[in-house]
Amino acid sequence: MHMVKAGVMEDIYAHNNHIAEHVREYLMKRNVYTINVMGAPGTGKTTSLEQLMKHMKSKIYVIEGDIESDIDTERLRKENVTAAQINTFGACHLDAPLVHNAVHTMDFREGGILFIENVGNLVCPAELNIGENIKMLIVSVADGSDKPYKYPLAFEKADIILLNKTDLMPYLDFDEDFFMKGLRHLNKQAPVFKVSGKTGEGYKEAAAWIEEAAGKER
Repeated sequence: MHMVKAGVMEDIYAHNNHIAEHVREYLMKRNVYTINVMGAPGTGKTTSLEQLMKHMKSKIYVIEGDIESDIDTERLRKENVTAAQINTFGACHLDAPLVHNAVHTMDFREGGILFIENVGNLVCPAELNIGENIKMLIVSVADGSDKPYKYPLAFEKADIILLNKTDLMPYLDFDEDFFMKGLRHLNKQAPVFKVSGKTGEGYKEAAAWIEEAAGKER
């Protein structure tokens, strides 16, 4: 019974990865660099996108993934961002077929950067490729300094990490050394940017890193 389950999971991942590769090729042909944005609910994913956009020259596109609602999508559209919505209606993450359907409804007439904000979750989104060039993990000091130890895959897979809500550090029992030790045990390469969605601190540097990474691929 265990062997059958393993075989089914392998087929699911293979099918997902095949579609993810098509999504990546489709977007790269249109000069669109894609970022899979991961993070827990309330960690500041949408706020971070808003802050990053202020410092980016590239055309910005966004796909918002949520279990229900289009609150964040409408919020971004009010800022004239080209945004599409995916509702999973219960699924805890996006997959490549869902993203495939969404990108084919969008007009990528101009090259740029596509942020795909995954469903708020620190587990499932890290498991699946959805056609991205890189994964960006957003965590906040309010989440606690133990998150790399409890949710290692998200930290291991991340290509860039934003540590958000740093303005709250004086008021929280956040052990930055403990956090970084756990993170670096899993991931020695990903740059970590300390940011604040409230004050805007740190996003200029993170945006510059993203623009440079995108420039190397486009």
